[in-house]
Amino acid sequence: MSRISWHRPRTWPREWFLLAAYWLASRLVMLALLRQGHGDIAREVHTLYHRWDGRLRGGSFPVGDVAWQYPPGAALVMVAPGLVPVASYLQGFVLVMLASDAVVLLALVGAVRRGRGKSLAGAWVWALGLPLLLSLPYARYDVLVTGITVLGLLALAGRPGLGGALAGLAAVIKVWPVLTVLGTPRGRTTREAWLALTVSAGALLVLLGAGFRGAFDFLFAQQERGVEIESMGGAALHAARALGWPGRVKHQYGSFEFVGPYVSVVALGSVLLTAVAFGWLLLWRLRARRWTDATPYDAALAAVLLFTATSRVISPQYLIWLIGLAAVCLTAGRTTQRPVAVLLLLVTAVTTVDYPLFFGAVINSSWQGAAVVGLRNLLLLAAALLSCVRLWRATVPRRRPTAPTP
Repeated sequence: MSRISWHRPRTWPREWFLLAAYWLASRLVMLALLRQGHGDIAREVHTLYHRWDGRLRGGSFPVGDVAWQYPPGAALVMVAPGLVPVASYLQGFVLVMLASDAVVLLALVGAVRRGRGKSLAGAWVWALGLPLLLSLPYARYDVLVTGITVLGLLALAGRPGLGGALAGLAAVIKVWPVLTVLGTPRGRTTREAWLALTVSAGALLVLLGAGFRGAFDFLFAQQERGVEIESMGGAALHAARALGWPGRVKHQYGSFEFVGPYVSVVALGSVLLTAVAFGWLLLWRLRARRWTDATPYDAALAAVLLFTATSRVISPQYLIWLIGLAAVCLTAGRTTQRPVAVLLLLVTAVTTVDYPLFFGAVINSSWQGAAVVGLRNLLLLAAALLSCVRLWRATVPRRRPTAPTP
């Protein structure tokens, strides 16, 4: 591997050519599907995001717009497509996401080139997993956030300060990347990574808060969120609706949510489960004693899986995060997450049946829609539990029974 040179294709292994050919062919299909516009999947970009871009260029966040649910760093993503020359806003957005997709693949391949015991399986998981969502990845900005997070995770081992800074940048855009530094080894690596995350996130928040009006208005919109129809709680309410529960589905806060009796109870239950998940992660951090090169990656995947599974909102694009983190795990030979990665590919395929293929049935809580959401969420829950169990067994030593005192 040490003799491989990026600028000399003759030195590339044959598998690299197969990977590049598949990536190119699959991405052309994804772009064709986006252009075909099944269900107008890019409507959110060329209407909502474009409108926000105009507000941001005027020096203000979308104050008063309840659909703005994003941290201040998302403003950088909304403005970026307008900077792409000779392209419409939608075209610029798609080009930014396509470039981010390519950067992730190159980073995963580069990790194999740099280290012994590394595997190209991670690059294949990314190349295979993203097209399972059809054209959706290029119509949402999660590919870009995942790309920054992947670069940060891969940098943690050799340059923890850079890895933490990239995680901080990504967290200011979409929060969840803050969880990806939870598994850093104790000592200097953790101190440097966590400090860099805090400094980079704090500095960016200060800059955005000073440069735009209403930078933190999104916090108030988040408080009013209900139970989204594709979440774990939403699956339970689909079943309740079939049994005569009088609730209904309403489009609010940028997504389809349940409204009606006991919805607030289900939402509170989701929040409590998230708190329990964070408590387990802290317990794991305190009890873990064995670290390998794969442990930070495995812990990042387990943490984000728990966050996703217990959230009040599980949008289809959340699977992009999980595919990216699973891909990073599989670059390491000693990862514990191989069966979890396979399960996540299945979860991604079922998610596409949910949205966009059966989304009308999901909104109406028909038995087909409820079955698809229920199956997807059961698989996602199984992936989260399996990930946590395998992480715990690999890192937390078993307690040996003490011999009785004579």
